[in-house]
Amino acid sequence: MSFQPVIPLGGVAGWEFLKRTRDRQEQSFVASPIMTQATGSFGGTFSKIRSAAELVENRQALKVVLGAFGLQDDLNNRAFIGKVISDGISQPDALANRLADKRYLSLARELAHLAPGGSGIAPPGLADSLVSRYQASEFEIAVGDSEENMRFALAYARRMPEIAGGGRSDAAQWFEILGDPPTRRVIETALGLPGEFAALDIDEQIVRLKAAAGTKFGVTKAADFAGPDMIETVTKRFLLMDQLRQSQAAMSGASVALTLLSQTGID
Repeated sequence: MSFQPVIPLGGVAGWEFLKRTRDRQEQSFVASPIMTQATGSFGGTFSKIRSAAELVENRQALKVVLGAFGLQDDLNNRAFIGKVISDGISQPDALANRLADKRYLSLARELAHLAPGGSGIAPPGLADSLVSRYQASEFEIAVGDSEENMRFALAYARRMPEIAGGGRSDAAQWFEILGDPPTRRVIETALGLPGEFAALDIDEQIVRLKAAAGTKFGVTKAADFAGPDMIETVTKRFLLMDQLRQSQAAMSGASVALTLLSQTGID
């Protein structure tokens, strides 16, 4: 049985509670039998894997690897994941480069040693890094079972520094923000971008995203979102904006109900 994190409140109050109790709750979660079973032998197994084909055939190892990138829903899509890794990232038409979801690009980039022409040998520390990120991702999912927005908040706080610290250009970082679903959701909601924003051409999305970020937060570069103070500011605004959205939806529903009641003569 896995430890279930406790989030008694939503919104900013719930976020403050989670921050105070996170270390203790996450330690209990990671130490649970289900988690230790999933990660206990990963290092030894992963070190023996020499190709994408070998990885996708090892369900237990693949589960940890995909979970580390937030791609746990692709566990049964073995051929697709094998293609993502085998194509690598060096060619523009490689599958990972063509997918809008940039988590696949991160996967292919970090597992380049398993692509044809790669060394087949995992870089030092990669296995430990994958386990650590898998544990964090699984904890976020468990938190989301109690309060969905807390999952997105945790994922944003973890992913944004990774995006900013990858050594890529500012333009590439903006594309990665839009291509990382949890990060995108938090920033879009915090900026109050409308639902139709996602229907725009990707280049237009970036233009509008940068303009809104500059207006709301004084952000001029994507990496500016990764500082601890900015992460906290954006997270709290995300939670407040989502609460406002839910309140407005509830009020609209109540207005419809009152209108229907008045039409039927019930009061």
